[in-house]
Amino acid sequence: MATIGFHASHEQVAPARLLRDVQYAEQAGFAAAMCSDHIAPWSVRQGHSGFAWSWLGAALATTDLSFGVVTSMGHRYHPAVLAQASATLASMFPARFWVALGSGENLNEHVVGHGWPAKEVRQQHLERGFHLLRRLHAGETVSDSFGPVVVDEARVWEVPEVKPPLILPALTPETARRCARTADGLITVNQPLDGLREICTAYREHGGRGPIMLQVHLSWAETQGEAEAIAFDQWRTNVFDPPVMADLPSVADFEARADRHDAHARLAEAVNISADLNRHADWISEFLELGVDSVFLHHVGKEQVRFIEAFGDRVLPQLR
Repeated sequence: MATIGFHASHEQVAPARLLRDVQYAEQAGFAAAMCSDHIAPWSVRQGHSGFAWSWLGAALATTDLSFGVVTSMGHRYHPAVLAQASATLASMFPARFWVALGSGENLNEHVVGHGWPAKEVRQQHLERGFHLLRRLHAGETVSDSFGPVVVDEARVWEVPEVKPPLILPALTPETARRCARTADGLITVNQPLDGLREICTAYREHGGRGPIMLQVHLSWAETQGEAEAIAFDQWRTNVFDPPVMADLPSVADFEARADRHDAHARLAEAVNISADLNRHADWISEFLELGVDSVFLHHVGKEQVRFIEAFGDRVLPQLR
């Protein structure tokens, strides 16, 4: 049976409140959780961005859920730092923690002042990063260099007995295909079914192993108008194509682009919006029929309690 998890959105909820939310989600029947690792939100209205790694320690210690984090390497995080952080959580919470290594977004990574490399360079760094983290998680002493990143006799001394799976975040079939053999699993986000099917097929047909996971953006409220208003207020800066999402450098740039373009028209493709809980259950069932192993539900509103209660009572039982 597929796992239905809760996405903890650091960009939208303060970390102390988000910790209570994920604890409540476990009580309501969610079986796992995940989060992204940002230094900035996507819009002023979202308004938060707690440090994911601090929060993950607290969340793992106060629930029995498994957790994953989508992060990037080589910009904000030196490979040795990322390897140590992930190895420590994996050592403390065996078989409950995974790491998804993405190529990052300028919004989060420009803060270290190294510039923002082209997509091809980022992809090369990503492929190298998987191999580096595996060696460091194995306790090897590693020296390497790529671009501005230099690794000089790095070693992780707290080696986890159960290695954290290294998952590939992919938004396109090209990334899924290119990096399939380097990863222990795949995670992507909701889009029309044909596009998702193409990503999953590209991953499997090019040697991809392990679970396929899906993050689903949704907006639910007691009325359709409220559900639409929540999605527009909170997620209209998040509806653009992957190159745009990766390259814009600031919150102000995302706000300006959302104002210039008809973001409202694109929301229906980026977010499942409905006041009908049965419709949400049907959408999720369609995703599961693609062979997805885990689905992480992200209600794009800032207030999570009503969503957790409603989906725990009405949606999760249908999916079981």
